[in-house]
Amino acid sequence: MNSGEILTAVLEGGDTIEYVFDANAPRGGMKHTFFTPDKKYAVQFFNNPADARNPRMQDRIRSIVGIYNPTLSEQDGGALGNTEKTAEYFRSRFCWPVAIVRSPEFGIVCPTYPQRFFFGADASSVLSLKGKDKKSNWFTGRNRRFLAPAELGDFRTMLTAAIGLSRTIRRMHQAGLAHSDLSCNNVLIDPKSGSAVVIDIDSLVVPNKYAPEVVGTRGYIAPEVLATMELDADDSRRCLPCVQTDLHALPVLIYEYLFLRHPLVGPKIYSAESAEQDDFLAMGPMATFIENPDDTSNRPPDLEVTIKSLSKGLERLFLRAFVDGLHDPAERPAAMEWETELLRAWERLIPCKNPQCSAKWFILRDESSPVCPFCKTKVTDKIIRLGFKSEMRGKKGVFREKSEVIAFDGKPLFDWHIFSNVHNDEKASTDMRAYIAKYNGMWLLVNNGAEGMTSPSGRLVPKGSAVELKDGAVFRMTDRENGLICEVSVT
Repeated sequence: MNSGEILTAVLEGGDTIEYVFDANAPRGGMKHTFFTPDKKYAVQFFNNPADARNPRMQDRIRSIVGIYNPTLSEQDGGALGNTEKTAEYFRSRFCWPVAIVRSPEFGIVCPTYPQRFFFGADASSVLSLKGKDKKSNWFTGRNRRFLAPAELGDFRTMLTAAIGLSRTIRRMHQAGLAHSDLSCNNVLIDPKSGSAVVIDIDSLVVPNKYAPEVVGTRGYIAPEVLATMELDADDSRRCLPCVQTDLHALPVLIYEYLFLRHPLVGPKIYSAESAEQDDFLAMGPMATFIENPDDTSNRPPDLEVTIKSLSKGLERLFLRAFVDGLHDPAERPAAMEWETELLRAWERLIPCKNPQCSAKWFILRDESSPVCPFCKTKVTDKIIRLGFKSEMRGKKGVFREKSEVIAFDGKPLFDWHIFSNVHNDEKASTDMRAYIAKYNGMWLLVNNGAEGMTSPSGRLVPKGSAVELKDGAVFRMTDRENGLICEVSVT
């Protein structure tokens, strides 16, 4: 066969797909990849023919393509409880296999990544990156210096990527799956848009059914997995990739996105015997968080932006992940907890007024001393806080806190700011219902389509009208069922 020759693969079910043969096809650890003529799909075959013939491998992949698939609705044979809306949402967050190849040999078909996850010709003036995958370590370490400024995004887009990744992993874990090699290589990000996509899905671990095929990637392997790698696979002391090991890799990635550094790589020397032994101890049995408040032995001397620069909720999660849970998997926060706290932090995100600030946005932690942790620029505007409360079921007139928002000019509000029974997840509408605006020195909440919004005096606020956000103002976001009360505070 010659490169460029178009071949035909037969899929399970009898359909066919064409792909272009390439003598220099890209090869990963387990598979090599060809592309369809329109490059919309990748057709992948196993490097080792024995893997392709392995019935357990085939059974695992059939389950992943079918009953565990979050990118297919349950009606179409996908994951239990999945609707078409949620399936569509996760199609852009996972590069999930869509079909199984029966001939010329066992393989899989995956959609190719969206174009935004490939570098363009202008990504770097130093390196030739055109067409290369946007693996996340291009953006979170020293490699950043080689990239054009337009590629780097800002703190807000990196926080967006962290939210998207935590939601994607939460959905995967809800399906009973573990990735086994969650890392910078298998999560592509686009900081310009804040997008993230999880790839290499066919190696997923199905607990109690399909064992992991890989142990992970350096820097993301859980310490207990690294510390027991030399034991036999059937040794009960051997720790293998599972949901709990994903819950180490996930916060490592989130920490890298938010701080552009690795949480365990610091100045501490663990062994003078060899670089290999030092690295093994640093990432494995003696791993130490660089921001551990009780052990500063691995703390770099120049840390200015730290977990204390984030929300208190995120600070607590990072301490649970990298102090309590670093060597105790049972203590690690679940993906859903990361999603929840990242979303809460998002509501406290405000723009930095310094045009030279590299981060451009920051999480307002302390309303009494508002300052950008990245460039130390002080906030001179008043701090407007909106507290949303829901009425307790069966207790008319008794309310409890649901969420909060820190205002900035242009801040959008959605259904989860209007109704107590709507949450910011893959099921929610992204139609903007209201927005915050600064106009002639006043702060306003402008109704953009929330039915039944009322003013503090109880009058209806129709679409296009606004409520002034004065200190102490209380009003209804809607008078409909499950509507939220908004309380305004100004400092």
